[in-house]
Amino acid sequence: MESGKQLTGTLALAVFSAVLGSLQFGYSLGVINAPQKVIEQHYGQSLGVLPEEPLLLSENGTETEKREVHPSVVMYWSLSVSIFSIGGVVSSFLVGFIGDLRGRVKGMLMVNVLAVIAGLLMVMAKMWKPHVMVIAGRCVMGFYCGLSSGLVPMYIGEIAPMAYRGALGTLHQLATVTGILLSQVLGLEFLLGNDYYWPLLLGLSGAPAVLQSLLLPLCPESPRYLYIKRDMVEEAKKSLRRLKGEYDPSADLEEMRREKEEVEKEAQVSIAVLVRSSLYRQQLFVALMMHLSQQLSGINAIFYYSTAIFERAGVTQPVYATIGVGVINTVFTMVSVALVDRAGRRTLTLIGLGGMCICAVAMTVGLVYLSVYSWMSYVSMSAIFLFVCFFEIGPGPIPWFIVAELFSQGPRPAAIALAGCTNWTSNFIIGMTFPYIEALCGSYVFILFAVLLFGFTVFTYLRVPETKGKTFEEIAAVFKKGRNQTPGTRKTGIGTGTGTGTSTELEQLKSDSHA
Repeated sequence: MESGKQLTGTLALAVFSAVLGSLQFGYSLGVINAPQKVIEQHYGQSLGVLPEEPLLLSENGTETEKREVHPSVVMYWSLSVSIFSIGGVVSSFLVGFIGDLRGRVKGMLMVNVLAVIAGLLMVMAKMWKPHVMVIAGRCVMGFYCGLSSGLVPMYIGEIAPMAYRGALGTLHQLATVTGILLSQVLGLEFLLGNDYYWPLLLGLSGAPAVLQSLLLPLCPESPRYLYIKRDMVEEAKKSLRRLKGEYDPSADLEEMRREKEEVEKEAQVSIAVLVRSSLYRQQLFVALMMHLSQQLSGINAIFYYSTAIFERAGVTQPVYATIGVGVINTVFTMVSVALVDRAGRRTLTLIGLGGMCICAVAMTVGLVYLSVYSWMSYVSMSAIFLFVCFFEIGPGPIPWFIVAELFSQGPRPAAIALAGCTNWTSNFIIGMTFPYIEALCGSYVFILFAVLLFGFTVFTYLRVPETKGKTFEEIAAVFKKGRNQTPGTRKTGIGTGTGTGTSTELEQLKSDSHA
């Protein structure tokens, strides 16, 4: 198989069509921040706690800027932001089911219906009670994004040639951060982030789904799914040829055949079985810790909080500084795309987490001494920018696709669902608790993240294996070797035969899954 034939037009089209789902995910994540004041105003009017006319001066004429937002408006606003994560938590459990039901491509096509419905609900927000329409739209959109953020990496991981698996896997994150940047730019007041256009700004999050629905029917189904799940050997061959050009697919088919044999030994693994089984415990622990390290690193705190930090640092237009963070975010994800198959997943994750830890300390120092030395504002601003750079080099993109690499076809959908659920749940918790933690710790809030980051760096160093350039089989063998140091298992050959202990464990697994 010549490497020149590996990146074909069809493969590019398939990956592009898939990551439109990730673009939408990013757009929905970022879109809600800019028009907050405008939307709160509409909520207030709709709930009858705000007068219809624009903000009035109070008696002494100073209160215009800092008017207290009514508690019910605050509640509905928080719900509009966080219901998105709740939708994602719920639907991430269904990723495996939808992916296996009719295949990855049809799965992505089916869930687009949700995105279009969500977009329409939000576009029509002014026609009825805005708070109800926006919350309903955000909930459905979250449900869509939970499915899409699992299906997209699953599909890309299965169609990508091994040499490009990391780079193509990172495109999910690149599309996500591009979506965030797009929503920040469109959310500027003179574009769509204003009193008149905000429903359109929110509703546009459904637009990529329309384009994706037109492109997906042209994309080949995942050959792994066809061969391993559906036993369609000829279809899988056709699909491989479409993805890789004219070449002899026998080597790829042979690898899939071996994996299929393993899968038949494995039995389809449900989420409950995956959690209970000691067979996958190490992989699962690594996968979930990688996703936790992504969310508990404080990156979302930076996104929710950057405007405020820039204000305190004395930037006159903090909105543009926040967009600057968005641009850096996108640029460094591109760097990661270039590096991930050269430097390796483990190395980049270590560099990223370690760098973020140092930046979190620098940021705290900058914020604490801001009142003493005015130049400290530059320290905390540089720390923010560097923090984002380090995040996008490793901890940002890698967890999404490494889960697909750590597990074979049997437990893969369940593992992706669990990891996605962990990610969304921790995202929700950070979103809800950060304002309170910040009120409690003040300038010292990032020390908390520095401690967590230090822990995650040590964990990665000790427990996360390198998956670059390995077949799914070889990766499974790494964990098997680690497990075989526990008594009761012995190893016979790499990843092909398993010793007595492991086979009894497989029997155990089968009986578990029938239970």
